[in-house]
Amino acid sequence: MNTIRIAEATKKEAELIANLSRKTFYDSFAGDNSKEDMDKFLNEQFTREKLMAEVGAAGNIFLLAYDGDEVLGYARMRETPNPVSLEDGPAIEIARIYAEQKSIGKGVGSALMQQCIEMAKRKNCRVIWLGVWEKNYKAIAFYTRWGFERFSEHIFMLGNDPQTDWLMKKGL
Repeated sequence: MNTIRIAEATKKEAELIANLSRKTFYDSFAGDNSKEDMDKFLNEQFTREKLMAEVGAAGNIFLLAYDGDEVLGYARMRETPNPVSLEDGPAIEIARIYAEQKSIGKGVGSALMQQCIEMAKRKNCRVIWLGVWEKNYKAIAFYTRWGFERFSEHIFMLGNDPQTDWLMKKGL
């Protein structure tokens, strides 16, 4: 694998991001969830149209990870009101960070995370935070290695299945 290059996406990449979002989400979670819940989520909440609309929308930042011309992953950062359990002050959320299955463990996630942290610092944020499914042990270990710590939790609806997401933060 060559050096991973990170680039900020524009509206032109909306379809690419929508397809990558759905594929990486499915690949990451289909094995641990029912077909019915995955189908409901993908067909109602995580549609190509909704995902494409996020790209270029106010408060959204998308980063693409490239190896040469091949896109191997992406991150979505989102400027939203802080969760109640997070102190006031400038903060930004990493709403999604995913890599193609074939590239996991090859530096894609680390390159994306480094760029997310640098972008948060450029925006003068004091905290970067995210939500992660409590059963996504590999992701939790990854975030912990990057200095994130659990500060709260919330419910994420996957189809008809209420799942607990841990909220994790890192001070900048």
